[in-house]
Amino acid sequence: MRSLADCHTNSKDTGELEPLNRRGVEIVENGLTLQSEDEERPLILIVDDDRAIRNMLVTVMHNQGYRVVTAVNGLEALQVYKERKPDMVLLDAIMPMMDGFDCCLELQRLQGSDRTPVLMITGLEDNDSVDRAFEVGAVDYVTKPIHWAVLRQRVRRLLEQARLYRELEAANQELRRLAFLDGLTRVANRRGFDQTLARHWHELAQSGAYLSLILCDVDCFKRYNDTYGHQAGDRCLQEIARTLRQAASYPTDFVARYGGEEFAVILPRTEAAAALYVAQKIRMGVRHLAIAHESSTVSPFVTLSLGVATMVPYPGTSETEAIAAADKALYQAKQAGRDRAILKILN
Repeated sequence: MRSLADCHTNSKDTGELEPLNRRGVEIVENGLTLQSEDEERPLILIVDDDRAIRNMLVTVMHNQGYRVVTAVNGLEALQVYKERKPDMVLLDAIMPMMDGFDCCLELQRLQGSDRTPVLMITGLEDNDSVDRAFEVGAVDYVTKPIHWAVLRQRVRRLLEQARLYRELEAANQELRRLAFLDGLTRVANRRGFDQTLARHWHELAQSGAYLSLILCDVDCFKRYNDTYGHQAGDRCLQEIARTLRQAASYPTDFVARYGGEEFAVILPRTEAAAALYVAQKIRMGVRHLAIAHESSTVSPFVTLSLGVATMVPYPGTSETEAIAAADKALYQAKQAGRDRAILKILN
């Protein structure tokens, strides 16, 4: 829970972990060491309890330009997977301790939304074994004795498919992000605000924690546009959005353009005094921008009026109550002369 005392705490841990240096050497069991200077090359996990087959797989994959790590059974494979996050797994079906079928099933759970392809290598050719391989998550299989040309082609194809899938996922994530982003100010748009407020309201209703909401409006903004033009108005809104992001600096704080010249800030788990502090920080930050506004009836510079609402959400209530309370406080701030923040505390 954020209190006013937290807002005055300036100490901040800025230490950064140095990235692990994994360049240069890949160690494969049995004393075989492979040089690998290119971290962009795919990393393949080979899992087989037969040392001869394992070493042949290592040699073939290395000759194809891939980096390689190995495991001798399913349990070891799970540990290596968690530590190294390979791009692909070549998995023997029949092994001691944990066979390939159980290992593949556990790998699917570890992967979550990731799509690391698993190619099963098996001496079993019966239909039940093939069906089971696909049921536990394998995307393809080859039989023993291994046809090496077939294996090379399937590995290349599956890695390419996995790469294309990752690119598609990244593009979809970017589209989802843009769908909730205001193009002008680069903060969240109204849709993003509505969904985020509803989510926090539901979560905090379960825990009984505070939720605070700030609505703010640029004072006399129509006059500003009429005086300086809409392009200047756009730049003004961009500067204000940056100021909001700087002032609402907690990881869970959420800044959005509510509409026109109005902005909103969602402050989960934030008490009233702390929310008012953030609002005043925003107001003073905009004043310090010193954006000239000769047509304002409030100040020679651009100012903000802010309404702050703090409450504890309860099951059966709606986030619209927070919006209505913050909007009422904003109206009171305007009626009282603008360039100020008014706080309303509910329940």
